[in-house]
Amino acid sequence: MRQSRLAEPPDSQSRWAKGMDDMDITVLGTGVVGRTLAAGLAEQGHSLSVGTRDVAATLARTEPDGMGNPPFRQWHDDHTDIELLRFADAAAGAEVVVNATAGGASLQILEAAGSGNLAGKVLMDVANALDFSLGMPPTLSVANTDSLGEQIQRTHPLAKVVKTLNTMTAAVMVNPARLEGGSEVFVAGDDAEAKDTVRSFLRGFGWPDANIVDLGGIRGSRGSEMYLPLWLSLMGALGTAEFNIKLMRARRHESGH
Repeated sequence: MRQSRLAEPPDSQSRWAKGMDDMDITVLGTGVVGRTLAAGLAEQGHSLSVGTRDVAATLARTEPDGMGNPPFRQWHDDHTDIELLRFADAAAGAEVVVNATAGGASLQILEAAGSGNLAGKVLMDVANALDFSLGMPPTLSVANTDSLGEQIQRTHPLAKVVKTLNTMTAAVMVNPARLEGGSEVFVAGDDAEAKDTVRSFLRGFGWPDANIVDLGGIRGSRGSEMYLPLWLSLMGALGTAEFNIKLMRARRHESGH
């Protein structure tokens, strides 16, 4: 059980390097993205927890969140095998940490999780640095010469940050078959084995290898994060969040043509 592992941190490097099927994963963030990823990873056979700032306060909320989603308690009642823990406890007991927090709070929350609890572990970052201070639509708080993914990697240099899944809505993250014709998901990170671990999760969600596009090092998160303003405009134009990027490549011409 996860609680018994809190006192004895797992050897995360050896586990994810070997590609073990059942891993201890924590998802930081109790919003719809965090819930969706936690449930989806649990369906793959992994042991899941969710991290929050205050367990009692999170479970006590009875009103929908700011996006109209049901309170976390309602979701948790249907997923009783997924433990709710404080950020630091959740990260300490995990082999892989997923950052599904609001991008504007990600650095603060990861600090609360503890650099020591993130060291040597895959940190799958799905957040976007959206700034709602001027209302809707939000702007990006970091762009062009930096990214949230890079900021997280610099702040936690011993973590193995991989940016992914931040270019689509939560339902598509864990079920790409919702969209007809196939679409692409991106990964960016400096550690090759960490990206392999994240690819295994993506394959578990149903993403074919051919549709997982490697953008290179963590600097590649700049491009995927800067897509968000266009994504928001497309959501308004299409009237739905269920769409994604599909890359259309040029046809190879036969020799002599």
